Amino acid sequence: MLADQFFLIAHEDRTGRSRLHPRATGLGLAAALLGELMLEGRLRIFDGDLYISSRQPPRDSLSHSVLELLIAQPQHREVRTWLAYLSQDAADRVGERLMRVGAVESVTRRRMLSTQTFYMPNNEAQRNAAAWAPMRLANIMVRGLQMSVSDRLLAGLVVATGLTRHVLWDFEVHRHALTQLPTAIGTLPEDFRQLIEQTEGSVGSVLAVGRR
Repeated sequence: MLADQFFLIAHEDRTGRSRLHPRATGLGLAAALLGELMLEGRLRIFDGDLYISSRQPPRDSLSHSVLELLIAQPQHREVRTWLAYLSQDAADRVGERLMRVGAVESVTRRRMLSTQTFYMPNNEAQRNAAAWAPMRLANIMVRGLQMSVSDRLLAGLVVATGLTRHVLWDFEVHRHALTQLPTAIGTLPEDFRQLIEQTEGSVGSVLAVGRR
């Protein structure tokens, strides 16, 4: 699923650590969770606000819980508000979903005064699958293959959060893909483009605060 693919791209397969500022990763994952509902026709975005387009429960339990939360809080519509809220535990929730399907394992690391849980691939098959996530997206763009809406949205969230160099890391090999990336994102439906723009703005705000 969209958030699973983003999670694997956003985390190092050897250490489980985020390639981005953790809050930027959380925002990207929050956007991907909203994107999953949009791809399933449950959610739309108009002028920066979220609207429920179908209350039919998704099959995925995580998507279902996010939709129920949106339905229960109709007074909050701003995309950025929901990105900020969902980002708080998005990494854990998506990590747990990946763990349920056997894509990663949880690893707890203890420090003097705290513990931290990472969701990471611990065997060769899991590491290969994690490494394939950015390679798959790069391969589609380099070969000029037709991209699904889901893959174009994934590419847009990669750009919005600053992960582009982890997908298209070789300028010479990936030059054509880099030049075509804006076009691929630009052909998305309007509400998907708004999700990407709102995510980029939220990430920018978080990083700007962090630099002060």
